[in-house]
Amino acid sequence: MKTNIMNMTGRRKIRKARMVKQNSIKPSGKRELVLIFDFGSQYTQLIARRVRENHVYSQIVPYTISAKEISEISPKGIILSGGPSSVYQSKSPLPDKDIFKLGIPILGVCYGLQATTHLLGGKVKFSQEREYGKTELFIDDNSTLFNHLPGNLTCWMSHGDCITKLPQGFKTIAHTLNTPHAAIADKKRKIYGVQFHPEVAHTSKGNEIVANFLFRICGCSGRWNIKSFVREAVENIKKTVGKKRVVCGLSGGVDSAVVAMLIHKAIGKNLRCIFIDNGLLRKDEGAQVKKVFKDTMRLNLDYVEAQDRFLKSLNGITDPEEKRKIIGNEFVKIFEEKSAKFKGVEFLAQGTLYPDVIESVSVLGGPSVKIKTHHNVGGLPLNMKLKLIEPLRELFKDEVRKIGRELILPENVIFRQPFPGPGLAIRIIGEITKERLDTLREVDRRVVEEVRKAGLYEQIWQSFAVLLPIKTVGVMGDARTYENVVAVRCVTSIDGMTADWAKLPNELLEAISSRIINEVKGVNRVVYDISSKPPATIEWE
Repeated sequence: MKTNIMNMTGRRKIRKARMVKQNSIKPSGKRELVLIFDFGSQYTQLIARRVRENHVYSQIVPYTISAKEISEISPKGIILSGGPSSVYQSKSPLPDKDIFKLGIPILGVCYGLQATTHLLGGKVKFSQEREYGKTELFIDDNSTLFNHLPGNLTCWMSHGDCITKLPQGFKTIAHTLNTPHAAIADKKRKIYGVQFHPEVAHTSKGNEIVANFLFRICGCSGRWNIKSFVREAVENIKKTVGKKRVVCGLSGGVDSAVVAMLIHKAIGKNLRCIFIDNGLLRKDEGAQVKKVFKDTMRLNLDYVEAQDRFLKSLNGITDPEEKRKIIGNEFVKIFEEKSAKFKGVEFLAQGTLYPDVIESVSVLGGPSVKIKTHHNVGGLPLNMKLKLIEPLRELFKDEVRKIGRELILPENVIFRQPFPGPGLAIRIIGEITKERLDTLREVDRRVVEEVRKAGLYEQIWQSFAVLLPIKTVGVMGDARTYENVVAVRCVTSIDGMTADWAKLPNELLEAISSRIINEVKGVNRVVYDISSKPPATIEWE
């Protein structure tokens, strides 16, 4: 389950001032930083991941950030992401032109290359020879960005515009049959650009290209890692909290568990964890959380039974956004009621992750399209009295799992599949009732049991069932039935930003369907969701 109070929060917009504060970037003498400008590409998050995989810390920022702000931050490098716009269109997103005067190495990717060309005096036009997909790239200069790479390699193209005139000082360092300026460089100013996407897996040697930019051009040392993050996080929590107390909503998932352990490491007994059983959990989940975190890990945990309260507030509600708001508001109320009984509590900890922040808005201020407000972002009431602590806000899920191992969390916690903040409420399409929840709980248990039995649980990002608001005719024995339909959803992913439907063996699908129909009363049909993200999302609501 996503974590803490925002676990289950709704999706109300937070005041702009709060957003700015939470997403501000502070320069640090201890950490090398590469900034990634967000121009709306679906691959922007992949760039951030590729940089971090090379042990250099990266952060996505709005393209509107000023050259003055960047100068104060003093990053080791800047990467301009791709995007859906064309630089010659009116109101196309463009960075502050003065960033090119800072002396900071810059790499433009796809649209980022075109924006660089446009701002520095070159020309970009619509191309009659558009390129999409895998393309052969020919290296013309392998002294810097393509150092130690073969003379030609496969790259991933996705563009309809091309450079027709280079800016002054630039030279072509790679080309394709249709794109004469597939990569360009001004080595003196350390400004580079590639028309393809080195961050995607389809580009061979893409990671090496990113590494060449980071180490040969930016001069990074590559010292950032999970151990250093844990040290920094603990230090920051100590400085922020002091002798005050923190309340943390513990859900049982890896995000909230890691948050709790980080804060416990920093302030010890001044952390109070609260687990709220809202009646929207999976079968026996509440008991499992108590056993692991209170009995085994000895955290200071308070268990709150609130099923009736949540079901009453959700009565008759079918709109998914309204469900989230109601659940979020109820969580806040319960947390504040409970935490008010603890002396000295001033902070609320939650396990917001980087994809939550990115996907929810462009909370970052960039042009990325808002997909949906996440349970951990934008759902807290404006008048909330507690201050937020979000130590995982800059991390991806796989990075959080690595921290979990560093903190010696149980493996079954570290590798538990993600569970949405609003719980089963967004896996029941339509009205939420105890009867429908009980049905879905039984279905969900059988899905997970069969996936585990097949040895695929840790290979699959999420495996779950959705109760649909329709009934179909069936035959059981010799009798006609008219009962519920459930959809089974299993996806593979690295960080939840993109996902593909899992190609489960037919035998496993058959076992899942057979058990559900034979063992769960009220269900007579099972369907399998074969949609990828994008265009679909992982959850149905």
